[in-house]
Amino acid sequence: MNFASDNTAGAHPAILRALAEASEGRAMPYGNDPWTERVAASLAEIFETAVTVFPVATGTACNALALSALTPPWGAVMCHESAHIEVDECGAPEFFTGGAKLMTLPGGDGRIAPATLEQALAGAGFGVVHSVQPSALSLTQATECGTVYRPDAIRALADLAHARGMGVHMDGARFANAVVSLGASPAELTWRSGVDVLSLGATKNGAMAAEAVVFFDQGRADRFAFRRKRAGHLFSKMRFLSAQLEAYLADGLWLANAGHANAMAARLAAGLAALPGVGLLHPVEANAVFATMPGHAIEAMKAAGFRFYRWPHDGSDAVRLVTAFDTQPADVDAFLAKLQSILLIPAPAAAT
Repeated sequence: MNFASDNTAGAHPAILRALAEASEGRAMPYGNDPWTERVAASLAEIFETAVTVFPVATGTACNALALSALTPPWGAVMCHESAHIEVDECGAPEFFTGGAKLMTLPGGDGRIAPATLEQALAGAGFGVVHSVQPSALSLTQATECGTVYRPDAIRALADLAHARGMGVHMDGARFANAVVSLGASPAELTWRSGVDVLSLGATKNGAMAAEAVVFFDQGRADRFAFRRKRAGHLFSKMRFLSAQLEAYLADGLWLANAGHANAMAARLAAGLAALPGVGLLHPVEANAVFATMPGHAIEAMKAAGFRFYRWPHDGSDAVRLVTAFDTQPADVDAFLAKLQSILLIPAPAAAT
């Protein structure tokens, strides 16, 4: 019944078991524990390269701290106008960078086009003391519109940024969903395409509260441990973050969870597309569906107990529906059946 967000889902049983097991006995604090060591080794294997890994508890901290390693206070972070760092993080990137500015760019379906970035960089005032200096490009994967960046698109954008001396950050709150959607390797979607640092999400995909800042460019990880500590995100009992991440990555659980969520979104999108008066706003490539439907139907669905968000950015009759690792096919089918029954009833006449 609840399609408001994948944040509404609980934690996966395997991750809860891992937390209980991690609570047995004693372990050294502040990340000097076997779980944190194993997570770093696992991520190096998954990404097929050496990485430096810093677990944190929230996506906002993950993004903001990662960007602070790429951007000085007089710098600027270029991102899509719908990016989470711009819309939903309450100034955290600006705070943790010491005042760097976010410069937003337009782009259809939540993606920045290389031509758009190239034009923005051409007029960005590099070397002009009166202007903030673009220092980082942040890409969201999967995007806030439920679409994905393909490796060639990431590479084209990263090349433009690197040519100007900028770092490339990827907000991967739903990175697993993108990996499954594209059938590409994690390496192809990150460092092989020019990404320097990844905010790897787990909370939206089955963890209780766990994310990881993953550096591919080892030089940019210099002194990051101090940034994390100063920001209050060095957990004394780090094993409980790392135990979640270890279970999340073990035996491909992260990809299985994302694959299920994506499949439920595809099922939902196919059903919506077949209903009269309903339209899809963006390609459905991950686990989010954006649609338009008659206003009276939206209110009737809410009155029936279904939870989802209106999405006024895309119009007064736009909604966002998000599926998760625990979304059941029966929930999707119940949503579609109820909406169909509502749409078959004539809309109430407007007051005159």
